[in-house]
Amino acid sequence: MTMETITAIKESGQYLTFQLGDELFAFDVLRTNEVLEVTQVTRIPGANDAMIGVINLRGSVVPVIDLRKRLNMPQKERTVDTSIIIIDTDYGDEKITLGVLVDAAKQVIMLDKTQLEPPPKVGMKMNIEYITAIGKHDNNFIILLNSDRIFSEKELIAAVEVRDVQE
Repeated sequence: MTMETITAIKESGQYLTFQLGDELFAFDVLRTNEVLEVTQVTRIPGANDAMIGVINLRGSVVPVIDLRKRLNMPQKERTVDTSIIIIDTDYGDEKITLGVLVDAAKQVIMLDKTQLEPPPKVGMKMNIEYITAIGKHDNNFIILLNSDRIFSEKELIAAVEVRDVQE
C-alpha cells in the first residue's frame, strides 16, 4: 500500500479512537454514527461466534459484533467503559449498520497524511486487509481499521438478513 492509496482511502482525517486491550484502534468518523453504553443484547440462535446478537436502536434492529472475537483476541469481562460503536459499512452496493462491541470508546482525533503509514507486511497478528493505515498521535500508534473489509461476508449476510426481517 502506498501513501497515494492511504490518501485515497482516508475520507475525513478525523477518527474515533477506541481501545481493545492495550491497543488503540480507530474508525473514520464518516463511518461512525454514535457510541452507546452496552444495553440489552439479544442473542440470535445460530449466529456466528463474533455476532453476539442484536440491539434495538430507536426501533431498528442492529446486529452487534464483538470486535475482540472478530480479531481473535482473548475475551475479557465487560466494564462500565465497554461500549458499542454504531458504524456503517458497505457490502456490495448496500450500506449496512452494525454495532461494534469495544473495550472503551476514547475520543475523536485528527490525523493528516503525514501521520499515517501503511501497515507493516510482516509481524502483524491480524490480516493487513483489515487495516487502512497506522496512525501516529501523541506518541501512540493507532490502528485505523477499514470498516468495509474487517467483517466477514458471513457476518454481513447475517446483518442483511436481520435487517430485512424487520422491514
